Amino acid sequence: MFLHKHPYPPYIPDNATKLIIGTLPPPRFTTGELKEGDVDFCYGSIDGQLWIILDRIFDLHLKFENTPLAIKQRKDFLNKRRIGICDIVASAKRMKMDASDTGMQRVKLRDLIKILQEHPTIDTLLFTGGKSKNGPEFFFRQHLKKYKLTLELVSDEVPRIHTFQLTKKGRTIKTITLTAPSGSANRAIGSLATYKRMKDENPDFTTIDFRVMQYKAFF
Repeated sequence: MFLHKHPYPPYIPDNATKLIIGTLPPPRFTTGELKEGDVDFCYGSIDGQLWIILDRIFDLHLKFENTPLAIKQRKDFLNKRRIGICDIVASAKRMKMDASDTGMQRVKLRDLIKILQEHPTIDTLLFTGGKSKNGPEFFFRQHLKKYKLTLELVSDEVPRIHTFQLTKKGRTIKTITLTAPSGSANRAIGSLATYKRMKDENPDFTTIDFRVMQYKAFF
């Protein structure tokens, strides 16, 4: 059984207001056997779409290569936009060497509530996946129970929006559950009425276009 440890510590600028939360990068980022086009940084998989989406939204001219410049571009963007990245899973066991969330076993979570307490300017969490089993929202709901906290629904439309009270003094944190920036989520996007309508209106409209439209509102 493979111990899939998260290869990166949280990357959180001192004045961050938003925190991107996923689960784990593909196992090759833990073993160091990167593919051509991978970037040795959070969400650096060439097969992933987060940085492609952000590149389109902000016209970043990002490099998709395993170089110090590619890493610096991403860090500079996060620093400028006051956005941090802190995946919720610290480690998990896997029977298969793949990146599926459902394949994770014996999962150990990072203490996100403690991290939020240490970064008082953060007011928004951006989950890169839904509440299905082993998704970031799923794990976060479990984590909140440890602190006797719960999410309160604000909007059940995709992307779902919740809030919770981090402190009794009224520090409210908003959570946004974005459509996952992975190819596996394309089927779910294709079933959405909004996407179907836009696809009918413009046959060239893609699932990437849909995510760009969705993410732009929250980044």
